[in-house]
Amino acid sequence: MPTATDHLELPAPAPGTRRTLRVHRYGTPGARPKAYFQAALHADEIPGLLVAQHLLRGLEQALEQGRMVGEVVVVPVANPIGLNQHCNGRLLGRFDFEGAGNFNRGFPDLAPFALERLRGRLGADPIDNAALVRATLRIVLAEQRAAREADALKLALLGQAIDADFVFDLHCDGEALLHLYASRWQADEARTLGAELGAAAILLEEEPGGNPFDEACAGPWWKLRAALAGEGPVPLACFATTVELRGQADVGDEYAATDAAALLRFLQRRGVIAGEPGPLPEPRCQPTPLEGVDVLTAPAAGVLVYRKQLGESVMEGERVAELMDPLGDPPGAARTPLCAATGGLLFARMTERLVRPGQKFCKVAGREPLSYRQAGKLLDD
Repeated sequence: MPTATDHLELPAPAPGTRRTLRVHRYGTPGARPKAYFQAALHADEIPGLLVAQHLLRGLEQALEQGRMVGEVVVVPVANPIGLNQHCNGRLLGRFDFEGAGNFNRGFPDLAPFALERLRGRLGADPIDNAALVRATLRIVLAEQRAAREADALKLALLGQAIDADFVFDLHCDGEALLHLYASRWQADEARTLGAELGAAAILLEEEPGGNPFDEACAGPWWKLRAALAGEGPVPLACFATTVELRGQADVGDEYAATDAAALLRFLQRRGVIAGEPGPLPEPRCQPTPLEGVDVLTAPAAGVLVYRKQLGESVMEGERVAELMDPLGDPPGAARTPLCAATGGLLFARMTERLVRPGQKFCKVAGREPLSYRQAGKLLDD
């Protein structure tokens, strides 16, 4: 059993209804290092729900065997709101039906609130400064208020993770290879995690835009480090990452057990759990910039026919897919080639094959930044 299990109530969306977050805790509260996991913030991304269950089993074993050094917090179902959003029998959990937008956007940026309280208070010891920053972030987060259920959900999740050393936000794409997002300031940690998970792509970001959960956790550290330069050392004391567990249909115990075991080995390498993780696997890839990802967009409506498959290399200007006009005359003749703007790996694509004008349908990880990709607008969905 976990050391403790909490149930955090969200504001009632209607009379007679109530939703809660279940939070499992392992280890001594306040022990370091602290790791935080959450699954399915986008509620229709199911692989993380199964990975979280395998992860809980591994943590149970570590606790029973006395190998829990730090503290681990797991929210196995991070979005009960989205899990209740069905339309014509289909789960739609990416956007809030009440109008709050994408569930993984719009998390509060706590750095400006913390900055004024930290000026003139830092010392020469980075460990003491890290403790002070964490305490300040907890204080300013507790002062935030939310009236709507979705906003309260974001504050509740951030409240569990804001003081963690390691934050793992478990997602998936439509159809994809396993890949992850992390800050360019923490490329070494991302490489280690990527090697452990066998990630096909590691995407490093600086200004992704949209205020996603991982940036809300790790972003205050590099923002405060820059703003307080000269006042005392501020370490980057939180590594936060979004792990994309392949595609929406990749739900199975073999994948989930493998992914959970890799995450547990990473915790061993970072001293959260005692034990020997073994040699680090050879990485499948080297990190590339998020602004180097070519996001191909449909110029018109039509049927999407791929000429490149997931995991294949793509050359700049090469045809990735064709757009077929089903009303074309003669039949089958009206096809528009859709080509890559960069060379790289085709690592993700949408599940649907009927596209609308302006719809993003696949991603190619390139090594060089692309001119059309704008900092601060890299996550615009």
